[in-house]
Amino acid sequence: MGDIELPDPDELRDLKEKTFTRRVALVTALFAVMLAITALGGNNAMKAMMLAQQQASNQWAFYQAKVIREHLYRNETFRLQLELLSDKASMKPEVRKELEAAISRVKEEEQRYGREKKEIEQEAKALERERDMNMAKDPYFDYAEVLLQIALVMASISILSSSRMVFFFALGAAICGTILCVNGYLLLFSLPFLS
Repeated sequence: MGDIELPDPDELRDLKEKTFTRRVALVTALFAVMLAITALGGNNAMKAMMLAQQQASNQWAFYQAKVIREHLYRNETFRLQLELLSDKASMKPEVRKELEAAISRVKEEEQRYGREKKEIEQEAKALERERDMNMAKDPYFDYAEVLLQIALVMASISILSSSRMVFFFALGAAICGTILCVNGYLLLFSLPFLS
């Protein structure tokens, strides 16, 4: 029979540490991918929030313009009605007819601006809701990024120190960061300190 060669304990320890290092490195790469997805979500939420705010501001300015025109037409209606009342007795029938037609046209314009401003108001409020939704998402992405960055650093430290406890801490931070990232996209729950 041949001699049985016993493995060297130092080689076994090195092999065990290399396996741990490879696994932690692989998981760390997944942390980095999750961090990239989180950063993308945060950037997109911030851009969407700013764009919706700008568009809402534009709509409110348009709304104000419609309100001003509506008031101008309302004032013109009052002016024409007063003119009609003050000169009713001495006014020729054809002039009176023209004045009444003018009052009718001015009232129609006033009503048109009133309808248009309501549509614009609805659009502005919808844009404000979109802004608010993206504003609510942003803090979740921010905290998720922080937790995932901490996870990356702690995973690197666990490789250098061969510490499983440090790796489990990194794993916990990454899981919390991932949950917050998913919530940033879907808003499944609300944390009171982020509202």
